[in-house]
Amino acid sequence: MKKEIKAIIYVDALFLALFIFFWFSLPKPLFNTPTSFVIEASNGELLSASIAKDGQWRFPVSDSIPEKFAKCIITFEDKRFYRHFGVDFIAVARASVQNIKAKSVASGASTLSMQVIRLSRKKQRSFLQKIAEMWMATRLEVSYSKDEILALYAANAPFGSNVVGLEAASWRYYGRAPEQLSWGEMATLAVLPNSPSLVHPGKNATKLIIKRNNLLDKLVEAKVIDRSTAQLSKAEPIPTAPLALPQHAPHLLNRFKDEIKQLGEPSTKITSTIDYDLQLELNRVIAQYHQKFSANGINNLSALVLSVADGKVVGYVGNCYLPQLKEMESHVDMIRAPRSPGSTLKPILYASMINDGFILPQTLIPDVPTQIGGYSPMNFDLGYDGAIPADRALSRSLNIPAVKMLQQYKYERFYDKLKKLQFSTLNKPADHYGLSLILGGSEVTMWDLSKAYLGMARSLNHYNTYQGKYNSADYAAPYYIKNSKPTAENIEQISQLDHGSIWATFNAMEEVMRPGDEGLWQQFSSSQRVAWKTGTSFGFRDAWSVGLTPKYVVCVWVGNADGEGRPGLTGIEAAAPLMFDVFRLLPSSKWFEMPKSKLKKIVVCKQSGYKASKTCETKVVQWVPPVGEKTTLCPYHKLVHLDATESYQVNNQCYSISQMKHKGWFVLPPTMEYYYRAKNVDYRTLPPFMEGCQNENMSTIEMIYPKPNATVYIPLEIDGNRGKAVFNAAHRNANATIHWHIDQQYIGTTKNYHQMAVSPTPGKHVLTLTDDNGERLVQVFTVLNKDEEN
Repeated sequence: MKKEIKAIIYVDALFLALFIFFWFSLPKPLFNTPTSFVIEASNGELLSASIAKDGQWRFPVSDSIPEKFAKCIITFEDKRFYRHFGVDFIAVARASVQNIKAKSVASGASTLSMQVIRLSRKKQRSFLQKIAEMWMATRLEVSYSKDEILALYAANAPFGSNVVGLEAASWRYYGRAPEQLSWGEMATLAVLPNSPSLVHPGKNATKLIIKRNNLLDKLVEAKVIDRSTAQLSKAEPIPTAPLALPQHAPHLLNRFKDEIKQLGEPSTKITSTIDYDLQLELNRVIAQYHQKFSANGINNLSALVLSVADGKVVGYVGNCYLPQLKEMESHVDMIRAPRSPGSTLKPILYASMINDGFILPQTLIPDVPTQIGGYSPMNFDLGYDGAIPADRALSRSLNIPAVKMLQQYKYERFYDKLKKLQFSTLNKPADHYGLSLILGGSEVTMWDLSKAYLGMARSLNHYNTYQGKYNSADYAAPYYIKNSKPTAENIEQISQLDHGSIWATFNAMEEVMRPGDEGLWQQFSSSQRVAWKTGTSFGFRDAWSVGLTPKYVVCVWVGNADGEGRPGLTGIEAAAPLMFDVFRLLPSSKWFEMPKSKLKKIVVCKQSGYKASKTCETKVVQWVPPVGEKTTLCPYHKLVHLDATESYQVNNQCYSISQMKHKGWFVLPPTMEYYYRAKNVDYRTLPPFMEGCQNENMSTIEMIYPKPNATVYIPLEIDGNRGKAVFNAAHRNANATIHWHIDQQYIGTTKNYHQMAVSPTPGKHVLTLTDDNGERLVQVFTVLNKDEEN
């Protein structure tokens, strides 16, 4: 009895060991070969692919295979595929008889399951290896369905040369997806794995045609196709040489390569969010502009199109792709490259100042010569407006008002705002950038810039969705993989920028004058309303244009990847036309809905754009964010006292109070007034004071340059003598005469236009200006002690 029990135990143990060996005989993963990176458009069309690390074109395993291929390969290789369990013993018996008669290996009897095992093991063929393949093929059938086994075979079978797998072969030999192949084309591919080293396109064409035609005849016998289909298929030509794979989005493909671990994608093949037709049109438009710009030495262009509704990337052209011209550096993805943004951050500053209660949408901002700690910003046109409404300063992209606004807002606060909006390239402290932050002193990427504007547009679109609240997920990064999980909603009471400030900003951005024929856009009722902004970096190295509608955000960059500047490389001339051509490819939409619950009506001074004071002459009602109540009252309207004829200013020392007329008057400081009145003919200067009346508390002279305590550098001329600096002053009376003194020494007199060329010695000096009425201005300046220029 004990012996029987032991025998049973031994048998059970043997069966258990065999089962364990059987179960664990199949390696995981079954295939450990590198695969090509492949990216498809949202409709499944192939956009781009790259060769695998081992030099093979090998696409990842597909979820399914075309029915035509399944029919062809089963008919050709394993006609009882769906009836056996990994090993076809009928075929084994037949092969054994054939091999004995032929006294050599005439038939292998390998099933598709066995071939999958052989492809995964890559072992030399032998009798023992055949037994191992049969064993493991049976194990394969336990864990995989028949369709999965077919998919493994289709993905790993050799198709000649360096082509592995059906999908790669279909694109390399026919330039189409396998689902689009005819019966003749599919039959041609189905016979290739049988002897890929002997038969492949371009070699032994006759043998390939014979094999294909034999398979087509077998398909007719199996009643898979009819005779006429077979005859037509036999007449089809076979491929002669491999074709290049599509490269419609090579830069997005490289981005996916770099980010695959971060994204957690299990496969090297993805279906993207890219709109296939749009991507092809973008490539076409980019190529046209490249041909135009390359004549001026401008070699690189990029365009990014985002869908506002869901934050997905629908168009991605990282550069005009010309790999054959290495000097063009077209491999560089400019969407990810850090570049100077020029003026493209100005709308964010404008929105931030409205959001935080610093200004109203049309508040006057100074636009006069400015020197801040040795930093002297200049407008692009080198002119000055004296003062300009904030929204118009934004639409005209004036630099000095932007710097003045940032000076008021504080660059540290703006830096923090940009960090919260996820600008990833601000890797130095705020003090490193200073006020130049608003004029391109930092670097940004197209991706980050587009993401910020996308968040603003999405937030405003969701004004009603979240009932006036904010979803921080609106500012999440765009995504380019189709089945990506959306960022979880996070509803908040406040946001980085409120709906009202975004609304005001987009309206100001819409007022920008469009380039070329686009400048007439308002004359056409069907024209698309676009909020947009251009940017040009210092030295004409980068040209930007970013625009948005309720449906799309489009960002365009033009320049040279190596940073070389070129004449005419400006946002308005180079980037904006391209951006509007991209918008023409997109469906139109209505304008953003006005967020009325996030706006309120307040009384505003029409001339200054500030909250109206009692002395403002003309008042208007405007919709502004409620925080606008915090802004200051108009500082430029003053109550002035005039004589009965309103020809002179008077006071109680020289004129009867009962005869005075009291009026509110729009009065700008002298420097602002000096430039403002030249461009605003309706500006009324203050009447002069009546003789005998003293001008109290009203400055009449102001230095434009230099400012008080400024440091002045006067360079040496070519002959070695010290040159001259041009000092500039403003007087409230356009006809006034000013007498100039430096260190109590008279140097000259000016009238109307008060400019004086001077050449003081190095060191500290006192400048004194006096007009005919005895009004004086005294200030100190310092001339640098540099005898030679560096």
